[in-house]
Amino acid sequence: MGRKKIITSAFSNLYTDQRIEKVCRTLYENGYDIELIGNDWNGAEKMQRPYPFSRIKLISKSLKTAYFEFNWKLYQELKQKADKNTILHANDLDALFPNYLIAKKLNIPLVFDSHEIFSEMPAVQGKMSQKLWRYLEKSVVPNIKFMITASSGYADWFKNRYGIEAVVVQNAPRKVDFNIQIPENNPKIILYQGAINPFRGIDKAILAMHHLDHVIFKIAGDGPRKAEYEELVIKQGLQHKVQFLGKLHPDDLRKITLTADCGMSIEEDGGESYYYSLPNKVLDCIQARVPLILSNLPEMQKIKNQFDIGEMIKDHQPENIAKAVQAILNKGRENYQPELERAARILCWENEEMKLLDVFEKASQSY
Repeated sequence: MGRKKIITSAFSNLYTDQRIEKVCRTLYENGYDIELIGNDWNGAEKMQRPYPFSRIKLISKSLKTAYFEFNWKLYQELKQKADKNTILHANDLDALFPNYLIAKKLNIPLVFDSHEIFSEMPAVQGKMSQKLWRYLEKSVVPNIKFMITASSGYADWFKNRYGIEAVVVQNAPRKVDFNIQIPENNPKIILYQGAINPFRGIDKAILAMHHLDHVIFKIAGDGPRKAEYEELVIKQGLQHKVQFLGKLHPDDLRKITLTADCGMSIEEDGGESYYYSLPNKVLDCIQARVPLILSNLPEMQKIKNQFDIGEMIKDHQPENIAKAVQAILNKGRENYQPELERAARILCWENEEMKLLDVFEKASQSY
């Protein structure tokens, strides 16, 4: 008998979700019959994949109702598509419940991939929705048999809270053979890549530009705080020093990352989901051999202790962010290359996907 069919689902328009793309491609290339289900929230850009994918059409106008609508419609789709030869693969808490119900109904395996601690994200803190997500988490997660998550901090959190052993599959990019000439930029380029959300340190980094000369700060991404930060740039008279590049396709983003002199991952402690995170941008910059300024959160501290790939900021005061940037620029990107090269060989998808395949192999054999 051939490999089982895997139905992967996520509350995502799938276009820029690099973790889901890598996971599905690895499973597909290793003989699994993959089907991917997302939705059209925030657009449905054209994309190509070597396996079938679809996006559930949502008519909801608010995120709150979109979650309910997506979960109901996903349940209907899974009911039609899943059978005894299926492994269900739910990405994050906002796609878990329908997968859990169908897995129980058909007595088939379910793999839960928690990209973050969804119930502790800044966007839900202190709201009624946080109580609902926590209730769902508490009701379902302790019953999950197969779970993966994106950082060791997350795995420890889930174990302490629910007694579940999650396998850590970091969201590292595929290995890149680095053979480009490091550009001699003038002005130097500082890069933030990722969602423009609160607690990412972006506003403080914008203010840090007052303390840096011959430097341009590029912000690649989109999100709820973009308009506010664009206004901040104008108000501070920093239009000549800060550029917003908008949301980029992962391939285009990779090209931009390669040109930077310094990357940035200076998340603030915005709750446990941020506190224990290992942001994608850290691993993306390492693979592009770009040194980083990092905030002193546990997962970033671990990497900095293992590999000297940049500078930790003392705190989020703009002048201290500027000092960390200046330290990297003074040393130069070239000087960080041996450590970045060492980190890039270890922190790559090729090392992570072995753990992923092991989880799905166990799930295949368990029912």
